[in-house]
Amino acid sequence: MWCARLQQALRSSSRCAASGQQAGLLFDVDGVLVRGGSLIPAARRAFRKLLDQNKNFLFPVVFVTNAGSCQRQQKARQLSRLLDVQIAPEQVILSYSPLQMLRSFHDKCVLVSGQGPVRDIANTLGFQKVVSMEQLREHHPLLDMVDHNRRPKPSANPLQKLPRIEAVVLFGEPVRWETNLQLLVDVLLTNGDPGSAYETQLSAQLPVLACNVDLVWMAEAPSPRFGHGMFMLCLESAYKKLTGQELQYQALLGKPGLLTYQYAEHVLRLQNQNRNLTTIYAIGDNVMTDVYGANHYHRYLAQQHTAMTPPARMIAQRGGLQLTMAVEEELPSAAAQCRSILVCTGVYSPPPDNDSCCFSQPVFHAHRDMVVEAELAEPNYVVEDVEAAVDLVLQLQSSAT
Repeated sequence: MWCARLQQALRSSSRCAASGQQAGLLFDVDGVLVRGGSLIPAARRAFRKLLDQNKNFLFPVVFVTNAGSCQRQQKARQLSRLLDVQIAPEQVILSYSPLQMLRSFHDKCVLVSGQGPVRDIANTLGFQKVVSMEQLREHHPLLDMVDHNRRPKPSANPLQKLPRIEAVVLFGEPVRWETNLQLLVDVLLTNGDPGSAYETQLSAQLPVLACNVDLVWMAEAPSPRFGHGMFMLCLESAYKKLTGQELQYQALLGKPGLLTYQYAEHVLRLQNQNRNLTTIYAIGDNVMTDVYGANHYHRYLAQQHTAMTPPARMIAQRGGLQLTMAVEEELPSAAAQCRSILVCTGVYSPPPDNDSCCFSQPVFHAHRDMVVEAELAEPNYVVEDVEAAVDLVLQLQSSAT
């Protein structure tokens, strides 16, 4: 089982200075540690402060990013090189990582959308029958018609018929939006058989699993760039315009979803020799992703401790994504609290008057299925950069002990 494999890997690779730590650190990547491919200078200084003299981490550490276009081994190598610290792949949680827990989909034929090695990623997560957009386009050359110079030619030799698509997995924003939008709509409106005509009355929609609902993210440009949430917005709009119905999701994964934070706590606890943590510090740059997700998880932890909601059901009772998902393995939430720390090096930029910070936005960049509560968009702490965030954590933990 994936839980046992993860535990074994973390035992051999994690380097925490002492077991039984009371705190765990959850770092966002883009806008906190890097912008595009460039390291934010404060990041390397911050991580030097998190190592003891033997270069072991003082606390359990995970990196939780909504990126989903690479394998976690690649992301761990990138972070190790940029931060000059050895990061194990098991410390990296990408937006799609919780998909390995949704084993009821692993034997279905799934269509995957995104960029990078999405077929390999899907196979690594446990999906056994995977169809890529390129395969679908090749087998149905009459579907992708927007780019006149790129219209595929029918094959001289008939290709083997693809199996019916049973579910769709959206890993991240694709390169050619027009191709993916067209083919995804074709699959959804034909109940998984895009070679046929649209069905006028669909009894049920194919399951759609989506990773990373970020509307925007921060790269080297002075302003945020379109994220996968923007692509999802286009898909939802096209689907509703054609059908009159809302596109439904079976699961929305990545931050700010509860399942991602529960998975992150599980990984932190494994680094801590299976001992529970008191406090999780979540450091990020995006109010509607990092702050909202951490505060929502803090509320969920409080509900868990008072009402003891069954841990195998991800239920967002107020705030967050209104989805209920059954997972095959329990991920108990045992931390006492999750504290949000907002940095000013990414999506969030403080107002000119620092004395009047207001986080309730006139336009919330949240996903359609998120019930937005302004109080969950208020960070516990606001600091200049990730080094200041680490200094704050060290100070708080020193006071606590």
